[in-house]
Amino acid sequence: MSDGFGVSVQVAGPATGPTLLLLAGQANNHHWWDLVRGGFEGRWRTVTLDQRGTGGSRGPVGEWSTRLFADDAATVIEHLGGGPVAVYGTSMGGRVAQVLAAEHPELVGRLALACTSPGGPHAQERDAGVRRDLAHPDPAHRRATLRELFYTDAWPHRPEDSVLFGDRAMSAEETRAHLRASARHDAWDLLPRIAAPTLVLHGTDDRMVATANAPLLAERIPGAVLHLHEGGRHGFFEEFATEITPLVSDFLE
Repeated sequence: MSDGFGVSVQVAGPATGPTLLLLAGQANNHHWWDLVRGGFEGRWRTVTLDQRGTGGSRGPVGEWSTRLFADDAATVIEHLGGGPVAVYGTSMGGRVAQVLAAEHPELVGRLALACTSPGGPHAQERDAGVRRDLAHPDPAHRRATLRELFYTDAWPHRPEDSVLFGDRAMSAEETRAHLRASARHDAWDLLPRIAAPTLVLHGTDDRMVATANAPLLAERIPGAVLHLHEGGRHGFFEEFATEITPLVSDFLE
């Protein structure tokens, strides 16, 4: 990056395919996409990156922001040959993708935003009970809470089996820096500047990032298309990947 911070990048799929940048959620590395990216690789050259403080991207912790993460993503796109590319951002990755598409329009050809929020005073925040459970001192209680927030009761795995519950190698300082970056995100004034055709997706039962944020994004981004997945929770894009991935792929292509 321009400030010398090294960011780890992973590329898979056909080298001659169109490029799809996948942006992961808060305090997660590229493994967030392990159970999803294969569904794109018949058509796409998929690109992931470990945001600062995750995976192989370690260095001094600063005042990180979704704008900084978006600038890092822009540098990666330019390094890999430039845009426009397709971008699929989920959760905090969707927040980063909003800034990327607004501030670097020449790099983003089409955009998908899932289980995310515009941030700031216009967004609907999660309820107090969810915040309390996520801050519980017992790690087992927090894992059980995440299991309930991300997946439906039909998901047949243990909480420990999920790849969506954070990079366990992160330090407390790195985790807090990610939390601040996501919490301070406010793209409300940027959203009308997004020129890329945009698909907004959300699960109807998402309490981690309230479903009400999806129509806010769709109404604010010019021409955006809204898709709500009935019964989906925060990890709906993975749990229901057999339905969601083809929908996203077809829109982005």
